[in-house]
Amino acid sequence: MKSFPSFVAFFIVCSAVLADTQAVVTLEVKEGNSTCIKAEFSAVFSITYNTTNDTRTVSVFLPNSTTVDSANSSCGSNGSTPGLTAKFGPGHYFGMNFSTNGSLYSVDTLFLRYNLSDASLFPEANSSGPVDFELSASVGIWAPTNTTYRCLSPTTITISRPSVTFSEMKLEAYMPGNDFSPAERVCAADQTTTGAPTTTTSAATPTTPSPTPAGTPEQGSYSVKNASGTVCLMAKMGVQLNVSYFSQSQNKTVQELVNLTPNLTSSSGLCGGTNATLVLTQEETTVLSFLFTVNSTSNKYHLSGITLQANWTDMMSPFSASNTSLDYLRSSLGHSYMCNAEQTLFVVSTFSINMFELQVQPFGVTSTQFASAEVCQIDQDQMLIPIIVGAALAGLVLIVLIAYLIGRKRSHAGYQTI
Repeated sequence: MKSFPSFVAFFIVCSAVLADTQAVVTLEVKEGNSTCIKAEFSAVFSITYNTTNDTRTVSVFLPNSTTVDSANSSCGSNGSTPGLTAKFGPGHYFGMNFSTNGSLYSVDTLFLRYNLSDASLFPEANSSGPVDFELSASVGIWAPTNTTYRCLSPTTITISRPSVTFSEMKLEAYMPGNDFSPAERVCAADQTTTGAPTTTTSAATPTTPSPTPAGTPEQGSYSVKNASGTVCLMAKMGVQLNVSYFSQSQNKTVQELVNLTPNLTSSSGLCGGTNATLVLTQEETTVLSFLFTVNSTSNKYHLSGITLQANWTDMMSPFSASNTSLDYLRSSLGHSYMCNAEQTLFVVSTFSINMFELQVQPFGVTSTQFASAEVCQIDQDQMLIPIIVGAALAGLVLIVLIAYLIGRKRSHAGYQTI
């Protein structure tokens, strides 16, 4: 697969073209009369671009008119990288490259080229010409060889603001024939929503044992600085990852709790007027991203997206999960959000986060101290319980005292003066 020049690493993408209805497109890469890569899917792309006065986000469907770009697609012969590149609209491209270890194949690169000169898609853009984005990491799309990958459920892949949501997906690379193999690897989301079993030629049916105890994670302090070096986002929290993945040594799906260790974890990210990102990286094997979004109407912000990429020792293949439709940690602008109690943030069926002793402020940071906090409901309830109990005990004591005084008065009334 030929690469486009000047790809920007560590971003996924998305592109778009106007369409009225969501379409399932079928794309095939051929060598002679033989098909080596076949894909069926629908895709909703989202990308943010700059205008003269602000930023705008475009969300559109991959259109029916999408075709394979033969010049930049390959079956992998002559030492080239196997890959599928699709083209649509005036100068927009979206594609994926594949790799294999002989027993498994996976999508290890997603890339996009979009054309800001397309005024129908990017009205009032303050620049023009092509822009390239690339994600060179496992995105969780993989299957044993001679097996079709199937995921009908919507699956969002994102880093920071750009994102792509696939659905109705069937895909196979390194194909032995011209059509999808009957054996299928079904994604975890489909197993959860439809109860469909996983059928593969070389992997056991997943099971979900109890998580391995990891203990309470240590609270870490993390921050993001803007271009001038000023802190623009602050967070204190203990982070525990709850991940289900296929274990190479156990030959089954396992569920594991993994704590982030603050002194091994670095923080980075971006601050914006309506979006802010905190990225935590632990020893180059774990990358956890938080996306915060402002609602200008309500003047509140919330945690809208979480992405995890992990490549741990026992994983059959790197793990990737993302969800950009979340609504956690809601607070008002000018305030921080605080929750000392343990919270569980569900992301996808195979990934959730347990948060401990959390305080975060992604917007309106004016010093190195958090602004006044809005406390989570769990903490409010826990503070309310002692108050209620104390009030009940005080009321009980008062009732007993009143009863005692009334009884004593009646007792005195029974005596007569001689």
